[in-house]
Amino acid sequence: MAGEEFVVTPWKVEGVVDYDRLIERFGTQPISDELMERLLRAAGERHHLLTRRIFFSHRDLDKVLDDWEAGRGFFLYTGRGPSGPMHIGHIIPFYFTKWLQDRFGVNVYIQLTDDEKFLEEERGLSLEETRRWAYENALDIAAVGFDPDKTFIFQDTEYIGNIYPLALKVARKINFSWVRAVFGFNHQTNIGMTFYPAIQIVPSLFEKRRCLIPAAIDQDPYWRIQRDIAESLGYYKTAAIHSKFLPPLTGPTGKMSASKPESAIYLSEDPKSVRKKIWQAYSGGQPTKELHRKLGGNPDVDVAYQWLYYFFEPDDRKVEQLREDYRAGKILSGEMKEILIEKVTKFLEEHQARREEAEEKLRLYKYEGKLAKEMWGKTYE
Repeated sequence: MAGEEFVVTPWKVEGVVDYDRLIERFGTQPISDELMERLLRAAGERHHLLTRRIFFSHRDLDKVLDDWEAGRGFFLYTGRGPSGPMHIGHIIPFYFTKWLQDRFGVNVYIQLTDDEKFLEEERGLSLEETRRWAYENALDIAAVGFDPDKTFIFQDTEYIGNIYPLALKVARKINFSWVRAVFGFNHQTNIGMTFYPAIQIVPSLFEKRRCLIPAAIDQDPYWRIQRDIAESLGYYKTAAIHSKFLPPLTGPTGKMSASKPESAIYLSEDPKSVRKKIWQAYSGGQPTKELHRKLGGNPDVDVAYQWLYYFFEPDDRKVEQLREDYRAGKILSGEMKEILIEKVTKFLEEHQARREEAEEKLRLYKYEGKLAKEMWGKTYE
């Protein structure tokens, strides 16, 4: 299975992803032990998404730390394509982005690309639907708890008048042959999609200092283009730190998808639904209890264990003990799932409670907070 071909684009992830090959294919850099320790020292705190190499690849992370250590600072930019309700795989990078903001005290810009999701014709969404999902998704993002004075959440169709002048400057630097080669556009691609990369690049130019983008690695093609044109516009090449994909519940291939509800757990789901989905998740165990006790299971493909390792069990000693016990047959697949059910249920209860209070915070993030006021009406050079 590991030898099979895989596909990773901004719109599609298929197959068993070989992350070492993906680094070579995209031309990024693995996060070395030395760079990892340097980042953790600067942050003053360890984070298992880093130490377990869930965030595993980068562009110019070393230069971000150079800037930080020299007092020049940096800022963060990430986003969400609002095509439907958010699931756990969507929200984890936002929790990591908040950790970076907390540790470094930097500004965060979060783009809601309702325009892009409307232009993706395969999804068949109306503009009204993508605009509505942008608001719903923004509430989930606000529930993460970013600093309102240092965070600006904006929706493209609402804020386009402010970013359009800079988007035009970006667009004039990019020809059709270039975006066709990077994104695979063809003669049937609508012209909105061919212009859209210019819009997604703009937030990386919101400040005249280096931008760091925490995101899944499938979004990297946008930043390859940005890095080729930024300096000609008088800005820094953006830096990026890339994450792996949280495995879908259905097995170790691809990623969770809104088109396959059984593959994901959504942020709005209740405990009964969480239990049902996790109980049906792909297992690395043996067909019978007796065989499992004798032969043990494979935690590398067991979805419940992988979710615990990826995010839901931050204690390294506990997660390693779970791995050893599962391999030895001391823990059954059902017991591993019960551990995950408890943790996911608690996580969702806490997130949903914060979401109920998120509307007030959302007003601060969108145009009323300190950073939003500084950005609103800003004229770009």
